Amino acid sequence: MQEEKESIEGLTLLGQGATEPKPYLEAFPNRYPGRPYLVVLHTDEFTAVCPVTGQPDFAKITIRYIPAEKVVESKSLKLYLWSFRDKGIFHEHAVNQVLDELWRVCEPLWAQVIGRFNVRGGIGIVVTAEKGDHGLAKRLLETFPESE
Repeated sequence: MQEEKESIEGLTLLGQGATEPKPYLEAFPNRYPGRPYLVVLHTDEFTAVCPVTGQPDFAKITIRYIPAEKVVESKSLKLYLWSFRDKGIFHEHAVNQVLDELWRVCEPLWAQVIGRFNVRGGIGIVVTAEKGDHGLAKRLLETFPESE
């Protein structure tokens, strides 16, 4: 029980009401930093707006990463992604911004963010951004192909 209390030290969003978006992520210590494992997070509810027209954009976001010392806290991820809903941003920039924030907070061994944006104006867009140890990621992804 003491280990769990130490793991949540510094988390400000977990256990609080989800009433407004937050433009940042939080993380907790990884208990298995020497063991490479894959974490997959996804949502069908990502929204942002076109920075030119203001029209809404909807996407499925998949985040895959191999933690090092820290693991992203999922409620903070939900509130972070929610912070994009009224933000004017291009698809490519949104995906890369999510990757940059994850990297800043968790410093994983490898991370990938995939944004599958719904068709608008007759064109669907898929953006994939990744960073880190591609060889390690390839080995884990081959082992767990259902990770998407």
